[in-house]
Amino acid sequence: MEKITARNNDKIKYACSLAASASKRRESGEFLLEGARLCADAALSGVETVRAFFTADAVADYAEYVSAVEGVCGECYEISSEVALKLSDTGTPQGVFCICRMREHPIESLSAGGRYLALENIQDPSNMGAICRSAEALGLDGLIISGGCDIYNPKALRAAMGSSLRLNILTCGSLAEFLNNAAGFLRLASVPDSSAKDIRTVCGETARGIICCVGNEGNGLSEEVISACDEKVTIPMQGRAESLNASAAAAILAWELKR
Repeated sequence: MEKITARNNDKIKYACSLAASASKRRESGEFLLEGARLCADAALSGVETVRAFFTADAVADYAEYVSAVEGVCGECYEISSEVALKLSDTGTPQGVFCICRMREHPIESLSAGGRYLALENIQDPSNMGAICRSAEALGLDGLIISGGCDIYNPKALRAAMGSSLRLNILTCGSLAEFLNNAAGFLRLASVPDSSAKDIRTVCGETARGIICCVGNEGNGLSEEVISACDEKVTIPMQGRAESLNASAAAAILAWELKR
């Protein structure tokens, strides 16, 4: 395995640019994944692994995970602990990193009777990752993402714990336009409004596919998206709480979509 000890090595600089820049990820179609278990999970899930980096300690400590990555990646490098610190998004890196290729999920992959969450301009990577994790765990057919943080942000990848690598995730520019072209689905706008329909009474009433929209942490859904939906729904709340964290709200909505 070729060794890289220089922090300014071109391959290392490229990997760092993928971690730091969403535009670089979009331009290249690649992203940097960190962590022994996550990298192995990507390999076992069929995600294309372009390049891998391991410290000598990681090869010894995480032999099974490293072996899974080596089995699908022909370009592997041993890196020094100093290089690992440069690549890492955490204070104590495990020393396992992969450059992977993004998967493409075309609009045709939407199932006519499927249940989906659509996320508009979610900004917090931890929220994005948590929503991905809940969506997989609760059995949603996929996510639709418009604007905000991308699922390949390092913090979002870590929070998703591999779910974002397995889910059917579509991205779109204008969510309102996307919804206007999804007339076969029941389109729901989730809002913190007591006059909206109780989400618990809506999903079980139809056999149609459903797209339920979740908005930005601070501003909620845009008026254009709300207007493109068939119904406004809400999660009834007790006490003096006026709203829920975006990832908590998404988990409740996902539960109701699949209940």
